[in-house]
Amino acid sequence: MTDIHTTDVSVRLATAEDRPTVERLWLMFRHDLSEFHGVLPGADGGFRSDRLEHAFTAPGWVPYLLACGERPAGLAFVRGLDGPVRVLNSFFVVRGARRRGIGLRAVREVLGRHPGPWEIAFQEDNRAAVCFWERVAEDVAGGAWTRELRPVPGRPELPPDAWISFAVTG
Repeated sequence: MTDIHTTDVSVRLATAEDRPTVERLWLMFRHDLSEFHGVLPGADGGFRSDRLEHAFTAPGWVPYLLACGERPAGLAFVRGLDGPVRVLNSFFVVRGARRRGIGLRAVREVLGRHPGPWEIAFQEDNRAAVCFWERVAEDVAGGAWTRELRPVPGRPELPPDAWISFAVTG
């Protein structure tokens, strides 16, 4: 078993060579979210992967790989880099690396790479996400952040997502 040290956290752009690793992390991320969306995997055992595809191929998107030492620890997908607001579209830390400050260190680095206005969505009934993202907003923006509920586009059967908005200075 590898001991996890928060000082060993790194964030780097994911490359084409990293894609298989990011795909496996994506499955873990979507599995975690299935608890809140009540979504089962497809017949092939996978979950929808359009965001994964966009992260590697779409303009204005960028994928990041989070690591502890040499071991993969999570992912982050940013979109909106070609627009006025950046969106942390997906952010995931593997369960074995949670509650150690790794997520906070990683998200600070991702946000800091792209100064300007940001928005981040999460599920209101995911209490751990609510606590984490409010802590991130307070850490990054002090009291200068907002939170609002917005319907999930094209999914009226789902509860609205919570969105936080703030600016990151360079």
